[in-house]
Amino acid sequence: MVRSLRVAASAVVVSSMVFAQSTPSCGAGNLCPASAPCCSQYGACGVGAYCLGGCDPLSSYSLDSCVPAPVCKSQDYKLTSLDGIAPNTQYLGDPTDSAWVSSGTPAVYQDAQVLLTMNENSTGTLLASTSYVWYGKITANMTSSRGAGVVTAFILLSDVKDEIDFEFIGTDLNDVQSNYYYQGITNYNNELNISVQDTFNTFHIYEFDWQPDSVTWSVDGVPHRTVNRNETWNSTDNRYHFPQTPARVELSLWPAGLAKNGQGTVSWAGGLVDWNSPDVKNAGYYYAMVSDVNVECYNPPPGANVSGSASYVYTGNAGTNNTVSITNDATVLKSFLGTGTNISADYPSVSSGSPAATSEVATIPGLSGAGPGTNGQRGGSPDSGSGVGSIASSAVSSAGGSQSTGVGGFSQGGSGSKSGAAPMGDRVLKGSLLAVLVAVVGTLVM
Repeated sequence: MVRSLRVAASAVVVSSMVFAQSTPSCGAGNLCPASAPCCSQYGACGVGAYCLGGCDPLSSYSLDSCVPAPVCKSQDYKLTSLDGIAPNTQYLGDPTDSAWVSSGTPAVYQDAQVLLTMNENSTGTLLASTSYVWYGKITANMTSSRGAGVVTAFILLSDVKDEIDFEFIGTDLNDVQSNYYYQGITNYNNELNISVQDTFNTFHIYEFDWQPDSVTWSVDGVPHRTVNRNETWNSTDNRYHFPQTPARVELSLWPAGLAKNGQGTVSWAGGLVDWNSPDVKNAGYYYAMVSDVNVECYNPPPGANVSGSASYVYTGNAGTNNTVSITNDATVLKSFLGTGTNISADYPSVSSGSPAATSEVATIPGLSGAGPGTNGQRGGSPDSGSGVGSIASSAVSSAGGSQSTGVGGFSQGGSGSKSGAAPMGDRVLKGSLLAVLVAVVGTLVM
């Protein structure tokens, strides 16, 4: 009943949306303005959800424009229903309310797995953890999708674009790509394939063991690769190019093989997406399955700045681990008008007969999923097996976040090969120009 009310509320909100005048871009030294201070993961400025998970403090108006990030929580997340998954049109920053925030359309299959779905009218599905991880052991029991241009990802991604990846190219079902980035900087030597049997039809357990001095990629309990921090020294900027800042766990399915994307991206993804494939015809969409994600938090690194136990904040523009502090700062917004410097901002109350409250500033990035990915050069032949079964009839429950509006859209890469956490302008999922009437949601759900 509560879910039905939320769906009804969301429908009213969508029908009452207004267009913001403009959505400024950000990244690569281009900071957000004070009026829209938060730089989203996709390089657009706004308030509300722009200031929550994925908000880049280095490209925002100020370091404290982003809302503090909830600290790591050790837990085994059984993904057998949509309980604990909140659409990004509803989540306001409280990790005790929801363990995951979604964009796109996750669905449930046979009460045993959550599906990441991708139909022709979307850019896929993204699940992101609401709590961050600052070193730990993270596993996912999952299958990939398949097909040319279709990419599945299980990654750790920090707000300053440190990244640790497992990525699955839909034309190569017997390999998974391992990769890592420091602040989104491309290094073509960082990618390494790991052999694995039939990623589409077989569940495997993929694991990151991320420690302050190393990261190890394992599949089904077998370590396949380790990168040591002391191997990543960069003499140009005199820093270790090693992932070292608090990250969200992200699971995604996205169409890298779109004609509007860069040729490097399309080639890496195995070609253009076939929207008439057997999977789409039989199920209505491409899909990947996730049944379980386990997070084991490690202690903060030696010498960490610890003054609390609730949230991570950045205290310096270097974006390195010595500029991260653990504090007791609040993580929850009052409404989608809030920011890190004004978490109590709220819409005017809506009374009977009075005009609806609106916002002239973008509040929720306009996406229906997203997929970090390395635009390498890779091809292959689509798998011809069936494996679809009764997905379409069994995935009876679904929930979605914001959808692509055509005002802003997903574009991956340019003409060459770039990092999956590339500087903005190469891979940008721009914020939608839609402002959400949160007050209406609150009125209908109550």
